[in-house]
Amino acid sequence: MLENNPRGLLTLVAETATADLAAGSARQHPQEPLDAAVATAVDMPGALAALAADPVHCIVLDLDLPDHTAVRFLDALAADPACARIPVLAHRGRRLPDLADEQLRRRADHRPIEILAGLDELRERITLHLTADQPGDVLPLTRPPQPDTAPPLDDDLAGRTVLVVDDDARNLYALSGILELHGITVLHAANGREGIEALARDPRIDLVLMDVMMPEMDGYAATEEIRSNPAYRDLPVIAVTAKAMPGDREKSLASGASAHVTKPVDADDLIACIRQWLAT
Repeated sequence: MLENNPRGLLTLVAETATADLAAGSARQHPQEPLDAAVATAVDMPGALAALAADPVHCIVLDLDLPDHTAVRFLDALAADPACARIPVLAHRGRRLPDLADEQLRRRADHRPIEILAGLDELRERITLHLTADQPGDVLPLTRPPQPDTAPPLDDDLAGRTVLVVDDDARNLYALSGILELHGITVLHAANGREGIEALARDPRIDLVLMDVMMPEMDGYAATEEIRSNPAYRDLPVIAVTAKAMPGDREKSLASGASAHVTKPVDADDLIACIRQWLAT
C-alpha cells in the first residue's frame, strides 16, 4: 500500500476487506483462519523496503501522489525481477492530466496494472487477490473499449478537494463514492482532531463534510474550533448527522456549520448543497 497518509482512505478500504475476509474465514475454517495483513508506506523508499521484507499478493497504489511518484514507483517495480509481476491496483481519485494518464497506460501494457476509480471496485479487487493461492492468479479486470475522449466533468466540482471527517468506514465509502463521481478529490479524517490537523496540513481543502458523532472530538467541537481560526472563517463546513433529531440542525449551525444534512444522505441533495456552498 503506497499512499500519502498511513491511515488514509485506501488503507481503510484494504483493512476493511481483510477484516471481512478474516471474519468469514474464521467462521468457515476455525482451525485454519485466513491470515491477511495490510502494510502501508507513505513514500517510495518505504514501499520498496516493505516489498523486500515480505511477499505480497497485490500492491495498492494511490495515483494522486505528488511529483510523479506513482510513475516512478511503477518503473522501480519493473526494474526489480522479484516485483515485476506483482499485480498493482492503482486508484485514481480524480482525473489525471493527459500526460500522466498516458504514462500509466503505457506501463500497464507491460505489467499487471488495474486503474480503478471507485472504492467499491477497489475493495472487490483486493478481496479477489487476497483469496488467490498465488500472486498473479487473478485474471486482470477487463473493460469494454473506451471512447477516445472522456465525458466532461462538472466544471463546478471537478478538481475540488473535500475533507470527509467520519469515523465509520461505511459512511466514508458512501460519501466518497458520491463525490468521486463528480471529479472531487476526497481526503479523510477519523475524528474532529484529525480533521483540524488535516486542514492545517493541506491548503487545497475547499469544503468539509463533518460527521457530528465521533470519538475523541465530535463534530460540534471540531467545527467550533475551526471557526475560531480566522483563516477558516469562510470555509464551508457541512454537518452530517445520523438522523434528523429535533435540535440537530440548530446545534450544528450554532457550532458554526454552514449547512446540515442527514443520513442516509441523498446524493442529489448533497451535491446540490456542496455546489451551492462552493459557488458562494
